[in-house]
This record gives sequence, structure tokens and C-alpha cells, in this order.
Amino acid sequence: MKIAVRYFTRGGNTKKLAEAVAAAVGVKAEPVSVPLNEDVDILFLGSSVYAYGVDDAVKAFIAGIQVKVGKVVNFSTAAVIKSTYKQVARLLEAKNIPFAAEEFACRGSFAMLHRGKPDEDDCKRAAEFAKRMVSEENIHG
Repeated sequence: MKIAVRYFTRGGNTKKLAEAVAAAVGVKAEPVSVPLNEDVDILFLGSSVYAYGVDDAVKAFIAGIQVKVGKVVNFSTAAVIKSTYKQVARLLEAKNIPFAAEEFACRGSFAMLHRGKPDEDDCKRAAEFAKRMVSEENIHG
């Protein structure tokens, strides 16, 4: 199974999760500035919320996908809203790229909010989520 991990971060919150996810599934986490250059079965895509939306870099990455992606699994950090799932799902739907119904989302620190987040426990839970998603994909195809 071919797996890729891409993420966008400004402050490092989503990068922490991306590295935990990537380590759990045995691949390298790359920023969204690194395009997909081959088909993948699962793309773990990490983003953050900035002014209540995903960054333009994430939008451009999704718009620029030119390879076959079996399924995108969203993970995100946010200080105020719950996650980026709905926004990312809309972008993927526009490209007819399948996405998982499940996601991993946790708080990210921003200014005085949620200092220290994501923490070690969040990263551990993200890794467990990634392993489960890969395992379920192996079972359900």
C-alpha cells in the first residue's frame, strides 16, 4: 500500500501531528509545497485553521493533485473551530477525490489559547488513529 503524508503549518502545530502520523505508518511527512508525484492509496493531509479557514497553500495543493489518490484522511489543529474537515472535504469533492469519514483533530496553540497543544498525548492519539486508518483500509480496501 502506498501512503503519503502532506501538511501545512505556520506555527509548527500541524507539523507535530504530521510527523507522528508519518512515523506510525512508516513514511516521511512532507509539506504541501512538495507535490504528489505518484499515485497513492492513502493521503494523510494535515492542515490548520487560520482566520476560520484552511490556508491557500492547502487549497493550491489539493487543486494541483494530478495523480490518483485512493482516499484522503484529514487531520488538523485549530484553536477556535473544531477542525478543517468540512472545508477540506468541499475542496476534495470538487476534484472527485474520495475522503475518509473519520478524521483526527485536536487543539493547536495560538497566542494565549491552548498553550502546549498539540502535546505528547495528542501526537500519540494521532499516531494510533493513523495506524487504525491504514489497518481498516487493508481490511476494507
